[in-house]
Amino acid sequence: MSHAIAGSVKPGFEAVRDAFVQNFERGQELGAACCVYHRGEKVVDLWGGIRDASTGEPWERDTMVLVYSTTKGMAGMAMALAHSRGLFDYDERISTYWPEFAQEGKERITVRQLLAHQAGLYALDVHVDSSIVADPDRLAVLLARQRPAWKPGERQAYHGITLGFYESELLRRVDPHRRTLGQFFQEELAGPLGLAFYIRLPEEIPDSRLARLRRPKLARALFTLPLPFLLSVLTPGSRLHRCLWGSELPEKTDRVYARNFEVPAGGGVGTARAAARAYGVFATGGKELGLREETLRQLMAPARPPARGFRDACLKVAIPFALGFSKPSAKNPFGHPSSFGFPGTGGSFAFADPQAQLGYAYFPNQMGTSLEDPREIALRTAVYRSIGVTDPYGMRSAPRGPRSGDWATLTPASRPS
Repeated sequence: MSHAIAGSVKPGFEAVRDAFVQNFERGQELGAACCVYHRGEKVVDLWGGIRDASTGEPWERDTMVLVYSTTKGMAGMAMALAHSRGLFDYDERISTYWPEFAQEGKERITVRQLLAHQAGLYALDVHVDSSIVADPDRLAVLLARQRPAWKPGERQAYHGITLGFYESELLRRVDPHRRTLGQFFQEELAGPLGLAFYIRLPEEIPDSRLARLRRPKLARALFTLPLPFLLSVLTPGSRLHRCLWGSELPEKTDRVYARNFEVPAGGGVGTARAAARAYGVFATGGKELGLREETLRQLMAPARPPARGFRDACLKVAIPFALGFSKPSAKNPFGHPSSFGFPGTGGSFAFADPQAQLGYAYFPNQMGTSLEDPREIALRTAVYRSIGVTDPYGMRSAPRGPRSGDWATLTPASRPS
């Protein structure tokens, strides 16, 4: 089957287009989109393939897709905006804003510890269902009653789904309008920037705009995942399984995705263009949103490890987290050390690189099985080479050719076999 590729790249970014096409030619994609903003300008905007394998309908310019934990970065930007407006302090105790949170030994947990997955709240003792998640007041009672798995600040354990619930309740406590995270994101970030991204997907979005995810075969994961992580995946009741309780809820519906429903750590639906635009604004100072320089400096700062280091008790690998984001490391140098973003299960990834003034996003619907997806790495590598950087983490430069003039536009005739 041939899959039409469409979109545009600025001169000098043709390598990104080539990498995007090659992912399809190699049979790695069903449908996907990739977008890049550089120095405030959109320089890559590509999409193509199939949005629904069962019908063969194409991925179009405004097709949106569920991106799982890539949502965390979008939520992190909303929390950063709230911080920038003085609604909370990252180093303040959560119980200062939410007194009931102080139950069960949580009175000293700071906002910073929570957002770095160091609060020991990676899973709830109660397996929440859709009715509980849809009722913030009811959910807040369960969140406040949860006992940390260990002394906060001692270890890192991926708060795969709980992070968003705790963020949203904290935001409701400090926001004068008591908005949930999804509502705050839409009104204060997505709305002003014109983003087609939702943490709370509205009723009026038709299924025809949504790409259906296609799961990979488990056999592929046996050869692509690190053994400790794979064993956690295959062990029912493991910390990894428990930290992802609730990740299934956005798809437990008779529509493509649930409407008017928030799983802020894993239920975001949108376009790569929207995520790249948001990160592009943050990467260039956030003036469009009134982001304070002090907030941006904190987002750019190195992650602070817990007492026992960055090795994650759920994911079984070392990943630095800070303020709701994943940060680059020597083992995963996705950008300059000042960068911040988040990957999602299946291969999606979006981030800001303030040093390069870059906002980047890649959203597929064919789910991959690698922790670091080779499709995304190929695209990201091409992006950095296009701006003359061979080593983003060290920001080593390569010779650059001229890049000016009109967009190089792909037509439906650009079809990988």
